[in-house]
Amino acid sequence: MIIYNVTVSIDKEVSDEWVAWMREVHIPDVMATGLFLEHRFAKVLLVDDEGGLTYTTQYVCNSMSELQRYHGSHAPRLQADVKEKFDGKYVAFRTVLETID
Repeated sequence: MIIYNVTVSIDKEVSDEWVAWMREVHIPDVMATGLFLEHRFAKVLLVDDEGGLTYTTQYVCNSMSELQRYHGSHAPRLQADVKEKFDGKYVAFRTVLETID
């Protein structure tokens, strides 16, 4: 299994709005692509927040080819939506993991 992990540090003054938007709009839009089996959305604890709050969203898919399809067909549009709504209020980084059973 492949885990696509997106970690975001969001400014405190918009964090409640961002969390609601993630739950109601963005995560459902990502899942609607049909390329991910499940997701987890969590707040990162024990981090030096430097004025922001940190969250991680993990999306699970079966293979790298599915993740590549997501990146090629859906990610640009979905990432643009985040930037349009919260530009300058967040920093994001992405990692890809492979589960070891």
